[in-house]
Amino acid sequence: MILEAVMLPIKSGLESDFEVAFKKASKIISSMDGYLCHELHRCVEVQGKYLLLVRWESLESHTVGFRSSAEYQEWKKLLHHFYKPFPTVEHFEEIEI
Repeated sequence: MILEAVMLPIKSGLESDFEVAFKKASKIISSMDGYLCHELHRCVEVQGKYLLLVRWESLESHTVGFRSSAEYQEWKKLLHHFYKPFPTVEHFEEIEI
């Protein structure tokens, strides 16, 4: 399992519109092969800052399967214009503790 983690900086004043668009985009990502689950969190201290966490079966499920799909193009249309600056996407693997 791979955890995708992204801090999403949303343009000021567009937070409500982003949340509405994200609800629509959630249907897209949740339909993808290799998708397990996702969460979106709004920062309490910083307005316009969100944390997106997505669990994938593998890194390739996200980087190849999702990102090279037609569905990703729709995801981009719905969400990418809200970001400033564009976010950095990172992937993590769980360690046993």
